Amino acid sequence: MSSSDEIIGHANPHTVKKFDLIEKYVEAWAHILLLNQYCTGLVFIDCMSNSGEYVDDDGKQVFGTPVRVAKYLRQIAGQYFGKQIDLYFSDLSAAKTAHLESLMPGETRNFHYHITTEDGNELAKRIGNSMINGRHYLLVYDPFQATIDWNALFPYINNWCEIIINHMVSDSMRAVKMVKKDATRNKYEQTYLTELENLIPYGSDKTAYEKRIEEIIKALRRKTSRQYYIAAFPFFNEKNAIVYDLIHCTSNLKGFQLYKKCAWQTFGGKSSTKNTHGLENQLMLDFEGMGTPKTHADEFCFYIKDIAEYLQKSFNGQSDVPMSDVWALLDNHPIFPSDGFRPQIKNELKQNHGASVGRSTISFVDRS
Repeated sequence: MSSSDEIIGHANPHTVKKFDLIEKYVEAWAHILLLNQYCTGLVFIDCMSNSGEYVDDDGKQVFGTPVRVAKYLRQIAGQYFGKQIDLYFSDLSAAKTAHLESLMPGETRNFHYHITTEDGNELAKRIGNSMINGRHYLLVYDPFQATIDWNALFPYINNWCEIIINHMVSDSMRAVKMVKKDATRNKYEQTYLTELENLIPYGSDKTAYEKRIEEIIKALRRKTSRQYYIAAFPFFNEKNAIVYDLIHCTSNLKGFQLYKKCAWQTFGGKSSTKNTHGLENQLMLDFEGMGTPKTHADEFCFYIKDIAEYLQKSFNGQSDVPMSDVWALLDNHPIFPSDGFRPQIKNELKQNHGASVGRSTISFVDRS
């Protein structure tokens, strides 16, 4: 039996964290929307869903995204009888879809799931081209072959939807410069919508591939007058090597804020699964900034102290800054959250930056 035919696969620690993050976000997303009087229902799509069951490094059973989401949405469906909840799952393997169906909770009058062996991109296109007004859609796009079909994502980028995309950036960093087969060339050209020759200079520069993906997403937006929010969080394996980015896309600021909050909570108060081995607490002089000691910052794994340092630099020497202005700056930041971490951020500002924190304002020390 080939690895692609194995019904119950292996889930690495970073894969389990991915499941955790998506589960946490869906729970919060569903709760908020089902309370909205204008929302008539939810549609959740995992168009490359696998079998729904794995074993972790310790041999313990781990449920994947489809099972976790189905169980939670089935549970809360009973609290919202007037709202319809539909789930769509797809995998090319009939054995995997049969196993996934065996793990599904029972359907109810307002909770239904649909499992198919249809090509995942075709499923996403079919649903995306027949959206129902009043329903709120969340698409999880996690391609097994590390290829992105932007035609499948286009309807979701341009409607009242949210998307979570697995960008397998490690694959590109490793293999783009070694491409020989036409099929492989087509994979990268399709994913990055440019000729391979334009990608080769990226080399192993993670940021270059990430910027290209963000450029594509923004270029596909038809309603350019409306703000569109993209938050990407990297996942590292146990060897501390980058594996993929989990990218969240939405036109809703609250959804953007919520995803950042869920990511930082999933990672335990930091911005990725990377192990920084305590270097985040190492002091160094900030020669380019204010000439004062600061802690080491890793652009792939930020901590609360990095949020505080960012705020100190942004509001250096300003007195009585409205708390709302401080949180608004973070709410629009691509990585840093405010929701869920405000007490810790205020404490960091007081303890390590000498800020005076009042009930509604913060006064920042002048460190210039």
